[in-house]
Amino acid sequence: MVYDYEQVDIPDAGERIEVVDEDADELDIPENPIIPIIHGDGIGKDVGPAAQKVLDAAAKATGREIHWMRVYAGESGRERYDENLPADTVNAIDEFRVAIKGPLTTPVGAGYRSLNVALRQTLDFYANVRPTYYIDGVPSPMKAPEEMDMVTFRENTEDVYAGIEWEQGTDDVEQVREFVEDEMGFDDVMHDGPIGIGIKPISEKGSKRLVRKAIDYAIEHDRDKVTLVHKGNIMKFTEGQFGTWGMEVAEEEYPDDEVFAAPDSLWETQDEVEIPEDAVMVEERLADAMLQWMQLRTDEFDVLAMPNLNGDYLSDAAGAQIGGLGIAPGANFGDARVLAEPVHGSAPKRAGQDKANPTAMILSGRLMFDYMGWKDASQLIYDAVEATISAGTVTYDLERQIEGGEKLATSEFADEVVENIEDLA
Repeated sequence: MVYDYEQVDIPDAGERIEVVDEDADELDIPENPIIPIIHGDGIGKDVGPAAQKVLDAAAKATGREIHWMRVYAGESGRERYDENLPADTVNAIDEFRVAIKGPLTTPVGAGYRSLNVALRQTLDFYANVRPTYYIDGVPSPMKAPEEMDMVTFRENTEDVYAGIEWEQGTDDVEQVREFVEDEMGFDDVMHDGPIGIGIKPISEKGSKRLVRKAIDYAIEHDRDKVTLVHKGNIMKFTEGQFGTWGMEVAEEEYPDDEVFAAPDSLWETQDEVEIPEDAVMVEERLADAMLQWMQLRTDEFDVLAMPNLNGDYLSDAAGAQIGGLGIAPGANFGDARVLAEPVHGSAPKRAGQDKANPTAMILSGRLMFDYMGWKDASQLIYDAVEATISAGTVTYDLERQIEGGEKLATSEFADEVVENIEDLA
């Protein structure tokens, strides 16, 4: 789809990323692509340009050139369009297929529950992907943070985040209460007095495409295991069904020598079960127990796939194990489309001070490069970021935890990473 834009200029140079096969998640990536970018709100004003500089350097070092298409949302959207999420921005990400954004803040009364959620749902970015891995030199509360090398696939469009809920005291909530009590017979759990009610939709389509994306990722990246994480022992017809549908994908859509669907009791009988060599194992775990296993048996897990709410808190907990959300990358995957974004918030009190840590957005760009097939540029970014941090040259959030560290501004940290890219290339 080609759009007309009101207040956005398409770069004169550069080529469009074209869709080869949407169902197969296949894009044709030129060496000089046009890529939309939203710097973001709050500290996005600092980390956005810093990340852009690093991504430019990695592309250049590997013989490529990015032509950035600046688009706007949140505060910058209001300034330019008097809208939080202008059509120009949504259309640009839809048309050019690969994009990156900084953190966005949804103002009170904006008409959206979340600008981030609105973008994901509008453009059907149904998989929120968060790789969590340790970078040498980052302070961590864990004894062995280097054992963490995990990728979470969080369903992005349904579950309680679908926003289907009714406020206490309204006619609508009383109508829903009456239906649940009188028609469905659940009066024993609908307490007297004010009540808020929400609906938790989990569908076969949403579950299966998320699990399929996770398994395909594991196969492509030589990962050994995909773990489906849910609370199906309690929420049997939503989260439990997510697990059932996910295992159906593993059992029915892949050859036996490529994907092994583990029986429920595998953790007890693993020595007695023959697992095909080089096959990706798909298993199920309960969400509450998974919070424990992530810490006690960190190195046993590779790729996690889960409903929306579980994915939110589990991915944040994983980020804490490797030093916090300031270095945690993320991206939203759809079919033949990606929108990379850091996990952290906009921290408006730090905006414009040139002190925020841009690592999360830089590494989100690395994940975008990986999706594009630019593996060499992706690895170069990782190596340069690790060289910078392990040398103790870091932003204030890490410097205060490192004895003998050197505190750098956001822009200075980006310059250090660029210099390391040039040295390593």
